[in-house]
Amino acid sequence: MSDDIIRPLADYIANEILKNPKRAIRPDEKLISSGLIDSFHLVDLGLFVEQRFGVRLDDGELNADTFDTLEQLAALISARKR
Repeated sequence: MSDDIIRPLADYIANEILKNPKRAIRPDEKLISSGLIDSFHLVDLGLFVEQRFGVRLDDGELNADTFDTLEQLAALISARKR
């Protein structure tokens, strides 16, 4: 998956959500189902995605079924950018 999408996502989560800039997040690491990101931070992540990548996410997509990993989120962003 494209590093130009995954890297900014991982950096945002580590810095802004987890407040731990040294925390490495793997592209296949479970974000929501593992509890790494809670529902409040999920909204923040959704807003970041919309602003950073210029795509629109529906509120119903902010869940573990749609994007539980950086890979899934990057695929969704890529599909929306087309």
